[in-house]
Amino acid sequence: MGDITYIRTNEGWLYLATVIDLFSRKIIGYNMSNRMTKDLVIGALQKALKSRGYPKGVVVHSDRGSQYASNEYKRILKQLGCIGSMSRKGDCWDNAVAESFFATLKKEYVYQTTFNTRTEAQLGIFDYIEAWYNKERIHSTLNGLSPNEFEYINKNKFVLKSNKINTFKKVAIHV
Repeated sequence: MGDITYIRTNEGWLYLATVIDLFSRKIIGYNMSNRMTKDLVIGALQKALKSRGYPKGVVVHSDRGSQYASNEYKRILKQLGCIGSMSRKGDCWDNAVAESFFATLKKEYVYQTTFNTRTEAQLGIFDYIEAWYNKERIHSTLNGLSPNEFEYINKNKFVLKSNKINTFKKVAIHV
């Protein structure tokens, strides 16, 4: 599940788009920019799908933002064999996992830090996601495990002998 959020820096806003695997709560793709455009979310999506070996048939859910509704974003979903899904109008509840991640990021890191530049914020957010959130931070939803630990323990749960479906194809990715 994912969304877009913004981070204040002394240079101006930095926008962060994430893709979260709902199975493990792992941030599997993210992208940052000084502009909130379709390229921001397309970059996050491409990184997420690359990290999972470009699985086909994955449901990619997003809110109804113009970035996700763009023709280019829809074309890329189709080209990569993904199924696009969008929130109903005015339905904020299905973005709860993304909003929870953003609240955690801001409470644990962003609000404790003054970023002079966007580059400084990008480096810090990279470190927070890669070194802390995915590797170390425990989740009650995952029975006290980090996303990486949870994936390691459950890595073979959904793999079929035909190898046509891997662990992460049976789980919706929410953008």
